[in-house]
Amino acid sequence: MERKEFNFIHLIAMGGSIMHNLALALHDKGLKVTGSDDEIFEPATSRLAAAGLLPEQEGWFPEKLNQRPDAVILGMHARADNPELLKAQELGIPIFSFPEFIYEQSKDKQRIVIGGSHGKTSITSIILHVLQHLNRKFDYAVGAQLEGFNRMVKLTDDAPIIIIEGDEYLSDPIKRVPKFHLYHHHIGVISGISWDHINVFPTPEVYREQFRIFAEMTPKAGALIYDKDDEQAQLVSIPRNPETVDYIGYGVHEYSIRQGKTILHTKKEGDVEIQLFGEHNLRNISAAKEVCKKLGVKAHDFYETLRTFKGAARRLEKIGESAQSVIFRDFAHAPSKVKATTEAVKQQFPKRQLVACLELHTFSSLNKAFLPQYKDALNKADVPLVYFNPATIAHKRMERLSEAEIKTCFGNPSIRVFTDSEALQQELQNVNWTNTNLLLMSSGTFNNLNLEALTTAIL
Repeated sequence: MERKEFNFIHLIAMGGSIMHNLALALHDKGLKVTGSDDEIFEPATSRLAAAGLLPEQEGWFPEKLNQRPDAVILGMHARADNPELLKAQELGIPIFSFPEFIYEQSKDKQRIVIGGSHGKTSITSIILHVLQHLNRKFDYAVGAQLEGFNRMVKLTDDAPIIIIEGDEYLSDPIKRVPKFHLYHHHIGVISGISWDHINVFPTPEVYREQFRIFAEMTPKAGALIYDKDDEQAQLVSIPRNPETVDYIGYGVHEYSIRQGKTILHTKKEGDVEIQLFGEHNLRNISAAKEVCKKLGVKAHDFYETLRTFKGAARRLEKIGESAQSVIFRDFAHAPSKVKATTEAVKQQFPKRQLVACLELHTFSSLNKAFLPQYKDALNKADVPLVYFNPATIAHKRMERLSEAEIKTCFGNPSIRVFTDSEALQQELQNVNWTNTNLLLMSSGTFNNLNLEALTTAIL
């Protein structure tokens, strides 16, 4: 199938993390790019400004569509009654969601889509790191800023493959289809399934169904790579067309920990010391290795390049270290990821105390019906702390949470709950950090917790 050629693109809700990166990628490609948003924050503001793409004013301006762009890309942040969207519909301008546009621009490429409730960014990042170090030509779309990559999206005319982080959340406010259904993968990955996004998928069954659909979209001569130890992933990945689709199960890579370092054990390459740690990352490595194998990467090259991989931003990211303490920051917010990340840090440093601090920030994590999914998630922490901002709950128009409810849902009476970020900051700065590590987990910012001051106080 031939892909359409566009010269002029307008983005509605261009300030988002992935949307502003798409705007920059299209600009890099030489296209005329315009856009709008009602709020744009750093780093998007500076990056768009540097490229000459920052809108003169925040807000929606239907008259921009009078310039008749070849296509409009609609971000999830926009509403169905967005004035610019209505104008584009009135003028008959083609409208794409982000995943629809990526598919449109990669119809002539082999598409590798990494799906799953957790681990997507890390698996995608490992694959990109390996391919870049091997000087392979590839396009990509990933959900985090990666070291060695100045964009989160790259679209070219000549790359034969594209690596896509396949989010299961909805694509746009009109069609409301999971993003990863719209990429039409040749090689698909399901890293594990753990109910999330309760506002969109009201039951675990409805959520799991989205992954079953993804699995069944694997085409003839395609491949589905899945975590063979994850019960939910097994349910949706049961080989239905084994004569035409390659089903590949993976598990934890064989390893050991020596003096706080993770060592991979391999049959032909011997022992390989890596910078990642945690059982969940050892699964991510196995998944990435299977994808790379499908792309013709030799095992020797995979392990050699893996040695230099430091991880994606905010995925067990080390933000400070001394002889007595390490401070980690992680994007973890879903129950399975919070549990895996907490256990990983404790396993890596078994003789150190662990202070684990989780911010409840997403719609699911602040929902009383969903909160019991966090049972035992912080049990490996010596000092478990939970923070949430009452203003966030009010903004989302949700029921207020009590400390007792949080302790009950987490199944951990020793949890301390904070609703004031300054009080949390003070508490953390007063801890005796001798032989003690700190793990901060959030998809937010702990209401602008001063990480620099905290790091200085601890180290």
